Amino acid sequence: MKTLKTMVTAGFTLAALLLSSASMADHAWGNYHWERSSNPISLPLGDNLDGLWPDGGYLGTASADWNASAVVNTEVVAGSASARRCKAASGTVEVCNLTYGNNGWLGIASITVSGDHITSAYVKLNDTYFNNPPYNTDAWRQLVVCQEVGHTFGLGHQDENFSNGNLGTCMDYTNDPDGTANNQPDNQYPNQDDYDHLEPIYEHLDSGGGGDGGGDGGGGCNPRSPKCNPATAGDIVSTIDVNGPAQWGRLVSGHGPQEVYELDFGGGRKVITFVTWTLERAGNHRH
Repeated sequence: MKTLKTMVTAGFTLAALLLSSASMADHAWGNYHWERSSNPISLPLGDNLDGLWPDGGYLGTASADWNASAVVNTEVVAGSASARRCKAASGTVEVCNLTYGNNGWLGIASITVSGDHITSAYVKLNDTYFNNPPYNTDAWRQLVVCQEVGHTFGLGHQDENFSNGNLGTCMDYTNDPDGTANNQPDNQYPNQDDYDHLEPIYEHLDSGGGGDGGGDGGGGCNPRSPKCNPATAGDIVSTIDVNGPAQWGRLVSGHGPQEVYELDFGGGRKVITFVTWTLERAGNHRH
């Protein structure tokens, strides 16, 4: 017969496993990942940064830090996008900065997907805020560029509370990025937990092909509609100035400091935008 001690121990073990499983799921951004036939996946990061973002600076640091993962290998290359639209070609991540305006967001990570496969991505960094306190510091810039690049791999946050203690990762929301104000860990870089959570996202390999999104058209579908012809979705996205909620589509997740929007073109083709709000804007959000 099992003793009470054994049953209690088993209960704690099960609870720990469930919590671990929930943490693993919460730290991924849905099931989204880049298609590849081997690991690590090689991803070019198009450097369109200037002004506050020197060559080989914040983006170079973020690239090197994320490359400590066993499944992701990034390379900073010359960018090929305009700062305003920051459109990314298939298989690439473009990283841009501009004074995008007093719209409340510090940074955006956006992925174009086919089914569960990420086909392209971009990151936007809003100099309207990075030019001014409290965001005009190396720590804030490094935190945000590291976090947004992490999102383009399909990785979510470890924590979304600005006010609690730092976890020592850029995937943790904070009001003290370098930890000096409150004698906390530094939140400017990935940590081992981020690398551990990337591995299950990329543990399976893909056989190749053009993604796993199926069609959802039909005999009565308008062939000119992106819902009927998903191949036109990329062309339509390129014409949208995606700097605000009116262009991001439907709000699918919101937790105060971050929100996720989805623009659905049918056939498994979507543009999903992860928005990092400022401290001020997040404080005004309903939780």
